[in-house]
Amino acid sequence: MANETTTIINNANGESYEFPLREGTIGPAAVDISSLYKEAGIFTYDPGFMSTASCHSAITYIDGEQGVLLYRGYPIEQLATKASFLEVAYLLLYGELPDEQSLVGFETIITRHTMLNENLKNFLDGFHYDAHPMAMLVGVVGSLSAFYHDSLSVNEPRHREISAHRLIAKLPTIAAAAYKHSIGEPIMYPRNDLRYCANFLHMMFATPCEDYKPGLIAEKAMNLLFILHADHEQNASTSTVRLAGSSGANPFACVAAGIASLWGPAHGGANEAVLDMLVEIGDVKNVQRYIEKAKDKDDPFRLMGFGHRVYKNYDPRAKIIREVCHQVLEELADADNPLFDLAMRLEEIALSDDYFVERKLYPNVDFYSGIIYRALGIPRNMFTVMFAVARTVGWVSHWMEMLSDSNNRIGRPRQIYCGPTQRDYVPISKR
Repeated sequence: MANETTTIINNANGESYEFPLREGTIGPAAVDISSLYKEAGIFTYDPGFMSTASCHSAITYIDGEQGVLLYRGYPIEQLATKASFLEVAYLLLYGELPDEQSLVGFETIITRHTMLNENLKNFLDGFHYDAHPMAMLVGVVGSLSAFYHDSLSVNEPRHREISAHRLIAKLPTIAAAAYKHSIGEPIMYPRNDLRYCANFLHMMFATPCEDYKPGLIAEKAMNLLFILHADHEQNASTSTVRLAGSSGANPFACVAAGIASLWGPAHGGANEAVLDMLVEIGDVKNVQRYIEKAKDKDDPFRLMGFGHRVYKNYDPRAKIIREVCHQVLEELADADNPLFDLAMRLEEIALSDDYFVERKLYPNVDFYSGIIYRALGIPRNMFTVMFAVARTVGWVSHWMEMLSDSNNRIGRPRQIYCGPTQRDYVPISKR
């Protein structure tokens, strides 16, 4: 941290105040205004937290202008093409890439935690057959605290670690069980002889009637998507997990809160919205007409999967996923997928049309991920669930980091009150 300060002048009374300037290892500095109200008697106003740093974190760095994404300093391009998802999970949790022995030990721990308590099957049976899988995910994950009383002390580092392992291990099992419930098939137990992503595909698509062996291409695609979605700094759902965790809530409740936040169409539901859009466009010959509709401010149609709150350049995750998209579709006998043809035509126009270029509306990761999930046989209502399985790693990493921070305090934003001033109660007979 630098010892520099910045001056804020209140033009209303002419008084000035000095505040520390906090700097990280890379990225923009932040004015520490934590004492602003105490010193000046005023708040800051920042809807959506567009210019507010809520914490210190050493987990993920984003440079939106340059299109850079780093996990613990490692470029996402390197991790996505060279690492396994559990290797990345270890990195996010512990700060360093594991050596061979550490990775084997970590994989063993996660594998041994994938089983669910049998009573949770009764909980799932209580959901209506057509309940959205995200509704089941929120409920079941929140209920896990009722099963694991042995490690719920958030003040104990070892308890936090055990809970993190359980969440990373059990989310795929819960997600697959929710899917099986929605289609009326029996829940498939996890297999300890399969890798993390292969095991998830097995639980999703196997049945007791016959053996199922996940394809290597499908496993590779799942591994890639999970790595790309593992963390993304202080997004809405991660901030929700941190805010819930700041109160001392148990980790299962915190992650359930994060899942609820992720469920929103502006966050985790974006890839589902992309697929809906492509279905609406229907054919490549209709693309230009819909491009014009998107430009018309009076037309309600919007192009989904373009632009990003943080990235003002090409989403680095989109570059990676685009490179493997053709391979995945070809290997899965889906090379003539009309939706992918539509997506490529939309991308081509958006990258060359002045309207999109000037506004920096580049394709983001959601633009491609739904198409790949569809090619893998995953239904649209499971897309956000897939996101949640991957993002759990980031959520628990931030949760653990926050609780180990000596400056951690309960989150409590303030407001600009715009309601009535004080008034007196009037008896109902005189109103």
